Amino acid sequence: MNIGEAAQHSGLPAKTIRYYEEIGLLGGGGRPKGSHRLYDEGDVERLTELKRMRDLLNLSLDDLRQLAEAEGARAALRRQFESTDSDAERLRIIEAALPHVDTQLALVRRRKHELELLEKELVDKRRRIVARRRELST
Repeated sequence: MNIGEAAQHSGLPAKTIRYYEEIGLLGGGGRPKGSHRLYDEGDVERLTELKRMRDLLNLSLDDLRQLAEAEGARAALRRQFESTDSDAERLRIIEAALPHVDTQLALVRRRKHELELLEKELVDKRRRIVARRRELST
């Protein structure tokens, strides 16, 4: 599919898709010399996931890149896992996947902590405002 179709399917503007390619969040893909880049379902899935993580976690581009790299590594490991019947190889693959999940989890937990701090601040502000309102109403 062309970039307009990929944009429509992923919910991202074409300009953002081009930028994600430029900074390495989306691979170069299939672009025959002298023609436009073509996108496949895998590209759209990656774009959709990048958008979801960006919007849900409000990640910086560096954090988004880290998250995407960890997900890409995990996807490669999943393919390896599915292509082998060896329990020893599958165990090796699972062990290799854990640090990538830990990276993703650390990013999510950091963002969660930041949101919890913001929530606490807002709860405290609300409590003070309600108390002030009560004082002025009496």
